[in-house]
Amino acid sequence: MAARRRAAIRPLDAALVRLQTMAARGVQPTRMAREVEIIVGEWLGEVDADPADVRIRLDELHEQLASGVVDAEEQVSYVDPDEAAAVKQAGVTLSALVATRDAVARARGAL
Repeated sequence: MAARRRAAIRPLDAALVRLQTMAARGVQPTRMAREVEIIVGEWLGEVDADPADVRIRLDELHEQLASGVVDAEEQVSYVDPDEAAAVKQAGVTLSALVATRDAVARARGAL
């Protein structure tokens, strides 16, 4: 039987999963922004890191997060206002995604 190799996960995909997991857990927006800084630092610290490649990743990450913010805004509008816990969770998640998107935009501008 042939051994299966696990496909390497693209750094961008790994970052998205990491950030989405944190947002779903209700991590505070400032922590999300710091996580973006950590991710960018990791990307820039890779062997053979090219700032142009990091910029491309950040562009893609920003597009994904901007789309996620739009989706989250739409989902917030569907939350029953009488369910306080759901409203709070939706707001926290949206705030985390907005902070993450904005942190990526700042990182893009810094490169």
